[in-house]
Amino acid sequence: MKDVEIELVCELIKNSRRSDRELAKLIGVSQPTITRTRTRLEREGVIHYTGAADLRKLGYEMIAMTFGNWKHQQYSDTRVPQAKDFITTHPNIIFVSTGRGNNSDRVAISIHRNFSDYSMFMQEIRSQWGDYMEITYSFLVSLDSDNVLRPLSLRYIAECLEKQKSWQRNKA
Repeated sequence: MKDVEIELVCELIKNSRRSDRELAKLIGVSQPTITRTRTRLEREGVIHYTGAADLRKLGYEMIAMTFGNWKHQQYSDTRVPQAKDFITTHPNIIFVSTGRGNNSDRVAISIHRNFSDYSMFMQEIRSQWGDYMEITYSFLVSLDSDNVLRPLSLRYIAECLEKQKSWQRNKA
């Protein structure tokens, strides 16, 4: 990506409600350049807009990162459509993917109103997917903890992109 594209993405992550004129001033390019770049990045699917809410204020007390293994690899292709249907009917599941680590090849991140909600969710997963999926463990995070060193926010992606860009500039 070009520098202006990275800068625009970073600024939009920080605050997507800014006008193209304000973004142009911040980045140091013309307003039409910002408008064209934003439109193209939206069309290409680089930029998606969504609100970031405080999960605690919405009544969620915990985040669960659940790790597991697919038991029968030969069934994985036939079960993927059913897994996608299961995921879409559970809006508290916010991320699912394959991966590797700690003897697991799957990860899911979900949000829960309380421990009882989480327990019922896990019972449902085990009853519907227990023949195909072995849950190795879950890591539960309390959103009410006094020990949160950095709150959950995707705004930090902008900082990461900015640091990476600065590092690449200094390397060149």
